[in-house]
Amino acid sequence: MKYLLVLLGLCVSQLAVAQSSINRQNVTIARDAYGVPHVFGITDEEVAYGLAWAHAEDDFGTIQQTLLAGKAMLGRHLGMDGAPIDFIVQWLRARDRVNSHYRTEISEEYQSIVKAYATGINEYAEAHPEEVLVKKAFPVSEEDVMTAYQLSIALFSRLEGTLSALQANEVETVFPSPMGSNGIAFNSNKTEDGQVYLAINSHQPLTGPQAWYEAHLHSEEGWNILGGTFPGGNAIFHGANEYLGWAHTVNHPDKMDVFQLRMHPKKKYTYWFDGEWKELEVRKVPLKVKLGPIVITVKRKALWSVYGPTWEAENGVFALRFPAMFNLRTAESWWRMNKATNFTEWYRILEETGFTHFNIVYGDRNDTIFYISNGRMPYRNPNYDWSGTVPGDTSATLWPEEVQPLSQVPMVLQPSSGYVYNTNNTPFHSSAPEDNPVMPDYDSTMGYGLTDNNRSIRYMELMEEYSGKVSYEDFLRIKYDLQFPSTLHHPVDVDYIMNLDPEKHADMAPLLRKLQNWDRKGTVDNTDAAFFVEVWHYFRKVMNRDNFRVEDHWELALLEAKGNLEEHFGTVDVPFGEYQQLIRGDKALPLPGLPDALAAMYTKQLEDGRAQGTAGESYILLVRFTEEGPLLESVNVYGASNRPDSPHYDDQMELFVEQKTKPMTLDKEAVLAEAVRVYHPGE
Repeated sequence: MKYLLVLLGLCVSQLAVAQSSINRQNVTIARDAYGVPHVFGITDEEVAYGLAWAHAEDDFGTIQQTLLAGKAMLGRHLGMDGAPIDFIVQWLRARDRVNSHYRTEISEEYQSIVKAYATGINEYAEAHPEEVLVKKAFPVSEEDVMTAYQLSIALFSRLEGTLSALQANEVETVFPSPMGSNGIAFNSNKTEDGQVYLAINSHQPLTGPQAWYEAHLHSEEGWNILGGTFPGGNAIFHGANEYLGWAHTVNHPDKMDVFQLRMHPKKKYTYWFDGEWKELEVRKVPLKVKLGPIVITVKRKALWSVYGPTWEAENGVFALRFPAMFNLRTAESWWRMNKATNFTEWYRILEETGFTHFNIVYGDRNDTIFYISNGRMPYRNPNYDWSGTVPGDTSATLWPEEVQPLSQVPMVLQPSSGYVYNTNNTPFHSSAPEDNPVMPDYDSTMGYGLTDNNRSIRYMELMEEYSGKVSYEDFLRIKYDLQFPSTLHHPVDVDYIMNLDPEKHADMAPLLRKLQNWDRKGTVDNTDAAFFVEVWHYFRKVMNRDNFRVEDHWELALLEAKGNLEEHFGTVDVPFGEYQQLIRGDKALPLPGLPDALAAMYTKQLEDGRAQGTAGESYILLVRFTEEGPLLESVNVYGASNRPDSPHYDDQMELFVEQKTKPMTLDKEAVLAEAVRVYHPGE
């Protein structure tokens, strides 16, 4: 009997493999001179499988971390550093949502894509067991892939910042006690040659689960797109196909609501709602945490109310509710957008409100340009102030899962000015003044604000400078601009220092003049930019202190900047490229860019005094839609591979720091003719 059961198990296992197998001979991976994968297949499923395999060849470790987070198993790999994510994914009940809605909410066509992608990951892991981080994490299921998507979308919904505020007891209470990316599109109204120009220019971390991976995906079923995806992604998130392209930036409507519950004075986990006492649901979620050679299990309480996930803080009990909780369709929307052939088809995908949020800047070969501050915006009760914490004791604040139609969010289509843009700024400044959406036309509970930043202000200055039609070279100058605007827009009022009179501060006069005389550019040969960045680093350390005022800190900021530069470089007049560098392995290159400049770069301080680039300009794709087809050029900050022994670990760094690109193509014959290596997965 025992052997019969074993044989039966083997047969079932083999049947499952047979049902989910992909014919690898139908999948071709062509690596170009920079190692970028061009994945070809007959079917979309074969392409998804090939993407999984190619991406795993380049960065299997980070893909696994993304999927481990979705499986609530990151603590098995990262120990205590991974346990918080494992708790969050269980606290949000993300897997519960996937298990209950995946088969009904997601089309069978896209389920087959997810299945093929998971198969590619599993078969790569089987072929390379030495690379597997946590053996019990495999095989990966479709539900694992989708749960990882759910967690990522939640993090883009301001979840991380809200949780930090809850843990620090900094959430505003309502009952008394008993804080970037760029997208630019021009059409023939703005371009001298009549072409549509599109800059896809997200500012992301340079490494990690939210760092861009470039791929070209091509099937015989209409999938042919170049662009960027994240580890664990089974489609292009933003990029361009033969017909159209789009860029994402993070937008800032009210994506997350916090409700304070009115708790029973004596009965723990009992709260008042609609005139009666209700019990919080309490789950003890297991957290598997690696401690040295062993794995221990820690259990932690996860609370749930009628609003959703609930948190007990020192200053009260708070619940979270956000539209991304109730939607699985963002991933499928991306895949379908990949295959759209015109604006009407592409826009119809957004109209289905499956795409959770993000700004989108769009351009196509039909001379169409478009901007939208997309979002699944709930029907909130206008009698409440949704800008802060909301009372959680009444169904009047419990908005339904149904969301407002897409037509209700800010957008601009075919502006007379010929351009749209976004730099994470207000959607009400997304084109020329005469073409912008008007704030009073939109539901105030959506939380769209009027905030601009250095990039948007500088962009508007450049549009005044380039008031007529522009050449492609002008377009590149705008995209790669390294200068701050005439009036600074940082979270700290740095202009206070810029406007001080050096004659009234004799001891500080030389440093004040150095800062004030700076041309506000972040070029590598600039000898004042490093001083500014050091000043800014000081303010970043102290700006969140209680009662912070620039007036009280500016002298300390200038003196600390001077001291740091003189200690490590012997002078305050340091060429910026010696101070700020792009570093990977043993390679270090002078790195242009300023925090919140159009060509942005954010850094961390090293012990030797240098500033190492960590986020900002990363994957850049520039598109021109011509009558003959799209002209594509791109660069990724380091290279196509995250493996130190690969020649493509750092081979795009020189292009990146010199603001240059490599030509790319969607033409299969051209790719295969020029490819350095062509193979099937597993070869």
